[in-house]
Amino acid sequence: MLKIIADLKKKHTERVFEALELAKYIGPGLIVTVGFIDPGNWACNLAAGSSFGYSLLWIVTLGTLMLMVLQHNAAHLGIVTGLCLSEAARKYLSPRLSGPLIWSAMAASVSTSLAEILGGALALQMLFKIPVRLGAVMVTALVLYLLLSNSYRRLEKYIIGFVSLIGLSFIYELKLAPVDWGQAAAGLVTPSIPHGSMLIVMSVLGAVVMPHNLFLHSEIIQSRQWNLAEERIKNKQLKYEFADTLLSMLVGWAINSAMIIMAAATFFKAGAPVAELGQARDMLAPLLGRFSALVFGVALLFSGIASSVTSGMAGGSIFAGLSDEPLNLKDSHSRLGMLISLLGALALVFFIADPFRGLLISQMALSVQLPFTIFLQLYLTSSKKVMGRYANGPWTLLLLGSIGLAVSFLNIKLLLSLF
Repeated sequence: MLKIIADLKKKHTERVFEALELAKYIGPGLIVTVGFIDPGNWACNLAAGSSFGYSLLWIVTLGTLMLMVLQHNAAHLGIVTGLCLSEAARKYLSPRLSGPLIWSAMAASVSTSLAEILGGALALQMLFKIPVRLGAVMVTALVLYLLLSNSYRRLEKYIIGFVSLIGLSFIYELKLAPVDWGQAAAGLVTPSIPHGSMLIVMSVLGAVVMPHNLFLHSEIIQSRQWNLAEERIKNKQLKYEFADTLLSMLVGWAINSAMIIMAAATFFKAGAPVAELGQARDMLAPLLGRFSALVFGVALLFSGIASSVTSGMAGGSIFAGLSDEPLNLKDSHSRLGMLISLLGALALVFFIADPFRGLLISQMALSVQLPFTIFLQLYLTSSKKVMGRYANGPWTLLLLGSIGLAVSFLNIKLLLSLF
């Protein structure tokens, strides 16, 4: 009996230590999660829920499953090689090919930052009546301060805090809304494309997989600075990375789903489709109360700030790769990349008359670049020269290739539909 008790205690202790060890690996995935709960996603999700109720929830489920596979694969590149996508492209492709690919990813980072900064500026306009352009300057200044004055690990904690606050905000909104949970549960797993919904279907799916997130994940997964020369440590990180990615993508799935459910339970039920973020905030007050509108605006502000930080980090990582360097928030190349991404986006804000249309244009630009990033990643992670024995097997290659083709087709179709 004593031996059985001792064995049980030993197993319990081992589980506790394993849980504590796993906690050390949680973080990089949550940084990436911010990228697909950004203001662009807000616009797509609110349009989906307010126009078609719960019927398009399955798109978020499908998109998240696809994203899990792609982000997991990008993280493996970083762990196995110690290189981010940008560095690996520079090392394993000819300059004629790698240069245009990396610069196109840099342009995608600017486009992403445009959507994030606009979202934060729109939130300041909702909350404090600050003009959008002035709000964009304020958001950019705050984001640059966070990036240039803090280490990565501190930024990681801030962003995880932002994600938590966004999630809590939508839990509050859902608590007030008259949700039909039966219909919501069915919508999450039942494919349906109502008449006239194809553009929104493609928008929701296309907004989930973003080029800068693939570059960023391959970079920040290396932030723990483990000794990856030891196979034992490398295998352990590969194991725990999946847990981090799975948990983080599920958090993103829950928040995106909550947006659609909230919109379906309020705006769709009231017969009021949403065409602008500000319109959504104004309509929430009479439907759920004034405090709900305030919560909506605050959550959007957190989303804009947090996603601007991650898009700036992605810009720094991509640009540093041109010099065969990793992301280093104190290095001049990384800082220059962050400045190009954020200040380039801020400059574009001053040429945009319609902020909501600006969000659409930014997503359109991402659609152009996305196929190049996906197939760059597939080439690198399938190459034994790059990945050694960790290269993609035939089935993994088939799965990733199918996802790449599907996402590319839908994004290009979305781009063409906007003209």
